[in-house]
Amino acid sequence: MALAADAARSGDVDTLDRAIVAGVPVNASTPRGDSLLMLAAYHGHVEAVRALLARGADPNQTDVKGQTPLSGVAFKGLIAIADLLVSGGARVDASGADRRTPLMMAAAFNRVAMVEWLLAHGASAEACDVGGLRAIDVASAMGAVDVVAVLSR
Repeated sequence: MALAADAARSGDVDTLDRAIVAGVPVNASTPRGDSLLMLAAYHGHVEAVRALLARGADPNQTDVKGQTPLSGVAFKGLIAIADLLVSGGARVDASGADRRTPLMMAAAFNRVAMVEWLLAHGASAEACDVGGLRAIDVASAMGAVDVVAVLSR
């Protein structure tokens, strides 16, 4: 599993494919709960994400914090990967126990383009986390003024 995780982190599609063919489950996770897809997505490796999805990786598999790969890329603003994940079946409003959605993650880090992309793909601006905060509230608390302007429209 360690070799597959390293390959996912670095975007080494050939090694990743060989590891899966050799028996590493496509939805295997590291001890921290990061799936191969989460690692590839978070580190921005489009081709590795595409390969994992083609092999049946679950785009809604959560880590130990309940976050999905889409949440990870939302906070980084990686729209190309978000598009692959959603095309592969990722739920745009998926959340963990804290009920923080990908939109909230993008809003917190002032990722305007990602916020607009998520909204265009059906994300709910009205969803609330466990504290009752919506994406606009999270953006306001984090000083993400550009996102606040988008969400105020």
